[in-house]
Amino acid sequence: MLSLIKGQLLKQAYNVPLLFQIENLHLTSALAAWQSNRQPRKWLKYNKVIYPPQLPDEERRPAFVCHQRTNIKYSPWKMWYVACLIRGMPVDEAIRQLKFVLKKGAKDVRETLEEAKELAVKEHNVEFPSNMWVAESMVGKGEVIKGYRRHARRRFGKVEYFHCHYFVRLEEGTPPKDYYQNAPKEPQEQLANWLASMRKRKINNSL
Repeated sequence: MLSLIKGQLLKQAYNVPLLFQIENLHLTSALAAWQSNRQPRKWLKYNKVIYPPQLPDEERRPAFVCHQRTNIKYSPWKMWYVACLIRGMPVDEAIRQLKFVLKKGAKDVRETLEEAKELAVKEHNVEFPSNMWVAESMVGKGEVIKGYRRHARRRFGKVEYFHCHYFVRLEEGTPPKDYYQNAPKEPQEQLANWLASMRKRKINNSL
């Protein structure tokens, strides 16, 4: 009797397709599942903001597009120099300048700008992508993978592999003349400021 039951169970087991068993396997590692929830989420939400309609006499609101690249294998402190370089530049000029920057992160920033130009045409109704400038260019600290490195005499050292996030916002139109507040002044303007400060001097014990 037991042998008959075993035979029936074996037949049922052999008839079960292998696809049914493979569907229940979870091949993704726990680290990859953890990484998917560690991405910045707020920056791309600016693309979905719906603004109220404007009146005919109001100044037209310029189109913009926000884009990002996450977990770049590069130090955020080194990427900061590349991000500051292109602020306030036209997008085509920024791409040209980045081709001559020898830092490793310049390639990722250049590719992010090119992707943002394509998104502006496809999803944000921008007719001329070259008529855009870099309104915001920022860096954020990404994932940090920590580990240990073997040293001599049974000692060890801590190792940290830094990643960074890059955020950019392209805005339609021409860039402002002075993007930074403390922009260098023209010689004639410096002379006028100096003369104004000299005329404001107070001479003690005088009329």
